[in-house]
Amino acid sequence: MTDVALKICDLSKKYSNGVQALKGVNLCVKKGDFFALLGPNGAGKSTLIGILTSTVQKTAGSIEVMGYSIDKNFANAKLRIGIVPQEFNFNIFETCWTTLIIQAGYYGVPKKLAQERARSLLKELGLWEKKDEQLRFLSGGMKRRLMIARALVHDPEVLILDEPTAGVDIELRRLMWDFLRRLNEQGKTIILTTHYLEEAESLCEKIAIIHKGVVAEFTDMQTLLSKLKKETFVFDLKESLSSAPSLNGYDVKLIKENVVEIEKHNHQDLNDLVAILTEKGITVTSMRNKSNRLEEMFVNIINDIK
Repeated sequence: MTDVALKICDLSKKYSNGVQALKGVNLCVKKGDFFALLGPNGAGKSTLIGILTSTVQKTAGSIEVMGYSIDKNFANAKLRIGIVPQEFNFNIFETCWTTLIIQAGYYGVPKKLAQERARSLLKELGLWEKKDEQLRFLSGGMKRRLMIARALVHDPEVLILDEPTAGVDIELRRLMWDFLRRLNEQGKTIILTTHYLEEAESLCEKIAIIHKGVVAEFTDMQTLLSKLKKETFVFDLKESLSSAPSLNGYDVKLIKENVVEIEKHNHQDLNDLVAILTEKGITVTSMRNKSNRLEEMFVNIINDIK
């Protein structure tokens, strides 16, 4: 039994109009990983997903899913993947229930087992009361959740989600995050493409950043964030200040009379900074990052390879 869920070797795609969407991509996602694939528009993410789902034909390279080649054993490889695409692509006149039962049938799932899985997934994703509702009457958030249920009804070992929370509100996004975390804890390998960098930082342990058809970074999340040279923190203070305090080695800005922004280098310890403020008679009541750390790192990486 392989411990590699997805293995991509020297994958390239050149379209007929001459655009080289992928340029020798190499990736290895281990079984049980929660993996993020990030990149700006046009980076090659959608082309990569399209090749995995057989909607795009690769130019060169190889892909294996749980040890099965998509070229030599496509049926077995496809059986082990569940795909949640960006766009809604189901029959809007079907009901939630029939959508899942029909999908399970495509994969040869016995009717009784299909019904058990459909029932469980609809309940877990908060759609049970809508099981007999036609899809055209569902909200966008409900359709998103149904697409996840549809991708899981044949119980694939690898779940691939392409921008799964695009256009959904914060509350629903958090609900979906919790559901995906539980799936991963149960052993499901999850590969996530997203524009929400907060999403990747919150959910994923491993990350690849793709830009202009190449993998610009491939590491674990903590290693990536440790490369961040500077961070800016916002400190809420108990005392009111008339000017920014002078702190040797730090760039300090007074935002409000009781709020300061302090930029620190990566080698500077945050606890030491708080201690310095305390020594100066300044009491910190709360603090937070000014911006998403992963977003800062993402911009730095993209700028380095432009």
